[in-house]
Amino acid sequence: MGVIIRTWHQDEGAASLNSEGLPNAGIDYYVSSKTIEETMAENPSNKPYMVSISGKTLANNLDMLKKISSVISENPNNKIAAVEFNLACPNIVGKPTIGYDFEQMEDVMAQVSSLPCFSGPKPLFPLGVKLPPYFDRPHFQMAADILNKHKNILRYAASINTIGNALAVDPVAEMPAVRANGGYAGLSGPAVKYTALANVRQMRELLHEDIDVVGAGGVQSGMDAFEMMLCGARAVQVGTCHWTEGPKCFDRIADELRAIMEERGYASVDDFRGKLKEWSKDGAAKSRAARVAAKAKKGGDVKSSGGGNGAGANQSVLIAILFAIIAVLLADKFQIVSL
Repeated sequence: MGVIIRTWHQDEGAASLNSEGLPNAGIDYYVSSKTIEETMAENPSNKPYMVSISGKTLANNLDMLKKISSVISENPNNKIAAVEFNLACPNIVGKPTIGYDFEQMEDVMAQVSSLPCFSGPKPLFPLGVKLPPYFDRPHFQMAADILNKHKNILRYAASINTIGNALAVDPVAEMPAVRANGGYAGLSGPAVKYTALANVRQMRELLHEDIDVVGAGGVQSGMDAFEMMLCGARAVQVGTCHWTEGPKCFDRIADELRAIMEERGYASVDDFRGKLKEWSKDGAAKSRAARVAAKAKKGGDVKSSGGGNGAGANQSVLIAILFAIIAVLLADKFQIVSL
């Protein structure tokens, strides 16, 4: 039958598709002490070990949660720090994704909450959920209302999962770029960031303050992480970038975020988290001026690298930048033109 192509990456890195489902080694493997010890062996920064689950049925999901509970109860020194329950995948064949079927989502969360590991005064372990992307305000509200009913057991909501049923076309072969599932696949990477930002912000507005929001979708740089946190994310998840770049992306993104914070005078992420400002004319003018200046500087750098009179070129660039900034400010003040 040949290889079934299940993934695709756009050449410039703007987007990725995958139709892999959820390939994994099974719950017993991920909760075994051997797997956990091997995974956490080299961990100088003490990163947490988290288990993500997504069963084919509700019963399957409940059984996995019970198994995790047993492992934690029998070994209080185990290193399972939290569990993420994926509500962004189908739970019943022929039914919509759990997070889109609010009646099903209500039932699933109610049965999860009734488990012994969550019925005491304090949950046995922190629980998070992965949400699909929402596009209509009423859907955001319905999802948040359900999750808020379970704020006593729910630590965070990760938003978003991939955008489903995307299609990339190979124009040379005149066929889908992905072989599996007729070419339809989950969209991820930079192309989904703007949907993810909107989901993070709206969920932060609607969820109870005890439920953190974790931003996911298109995070490739420190600036992406900064934007997610401005919208209210407590943390971010990185998937596609890790897929294409490897684990070194984590330190790079963290270093870039630290540099942005230092440049802007932020000592802690709490200084800017959730503090996205309202749109304003002053802010727009400041942003446009910065873009014009950056563009002019880039042009000047290119000219300087080509030789010639460096001092004269730099002076010309400086004059061009000043004129550009003045033009933007005047245009904004008198509303002559919008750049």
